[in-house]
Amino acid sequence: MQPYFRLLILLLPLRLFSQSADYIEVREVPGSQKVLVKASHQPFTEFTYSDTLEKPVLYPIYAPDGALVTRGYPLSPRPGEPIDHPHHVGLWMNYENVNGLDFWNNSFAIPADRKHLYGWIRTIRILEVSSGLQGRLTYMAAWVDSHNDTLLRETTTFFFRSRGGIRTIDRVSFLTAAQDILFQDAKDGLLGLRVAHELELPSREKRQYIDGNGNITDVQASQDNRASGNYLTSEGRQGDSAWGTRAAWCMLYGKINSDSVSIVLMDHPSNPGYPTYWHARGYGLFAANPLGVKIFSGGKQELNFRLKKNERACFRYRIAVASGKRPLDRSSIGNMAAEFAKTK
Repeated sequence: MQPYFRLLILLLPLRLFSQSADYIEVREVPGSQKVLVKASHQPFTEFTYSDTLEKPVLYPIYAPDGALVTRGYPLSPRPGEPIDHPHHVGLWMNYENVNGLDFWNNSFAIPADRKHLYGWIRTIRILEVSSGLQGRLTYMAAWVDSHNDTLLRETTTFFFRSRGGIRTIDRVSFLTAAQDILFQDAKDGLLGLRVAHELELPSREKRQYIDGNGNITDVQASQDNRASGNYLTSEGRQGDSAWGTRAAWCMLYGKINSDSVSIVLMDHPSNPGYPTYWHARGYGLFAANPLGVKIFSGGKQELNFRLKKNERACFRYRIAVASGKRPLDRSSIGNMAAEFAKTK
């Protein structure tokens, strides 16, 4: 065999792989407190850490077909979507009770005389951005109280990929205690995603929710027929019955325009509390909470997660977003989850 043809055969698998994987561009926007992420020049997501937000978020998030899978409110409201829970913005990670402070429910809607009961996550600086077949973004942040005293130091890395019609975001967050820390067992945490109206579960009933500080939020019944979502967990739980159950992964799927859109959140075996409880609500909150055991177990168990000063915990999650004629199948999700479980 001639050397040229031998080289062509050796390069062929790499070339095929390159064609099936999108190039991921990760780029800081000077002066905007934003990092843009694109897949083959198409919008993927944005990391935004504006001083006006109580936490950094990935917002918005797009499916491979260009559909928006995150709710627009409160940053960019869209017609017909619900406007409850103003603290639900894009994809985020925080918790309801850290040394008595509520990081989860903090938003512009909290009255000034109650703000001292809440916490903020302040992004200190972007440490790294890189582009390629795998995009990467690393930032440093501090979990602080109303006096700007630090409870936790956070270093988070996002890994972005897009291949075979599936986009994935891996989030790896290291939390280091700046003082002795107690994550009091609570309902609202830890990884949260608020989805587009079309991915809510259909409901004709008004619902009411009360947070740890006694704030009441009314969720109105659907006013149209756009909601088409359904949950499915690795343990076979579906719909509203997925809430409060444990599973290695959970999928939310539904129709946006003419395509079926699937979002899968995957837990990692190294995480505290694995497999996580799913705080998966029909009105569009899709959350994994490994630390809120008491409410999900009906009071049979309780987990009050502690870190001594300078101790560190790591939380790893994978988010997969796909669009096409049908939802992702269990086999494909299982393969992704098994691959993710091997990451370190």
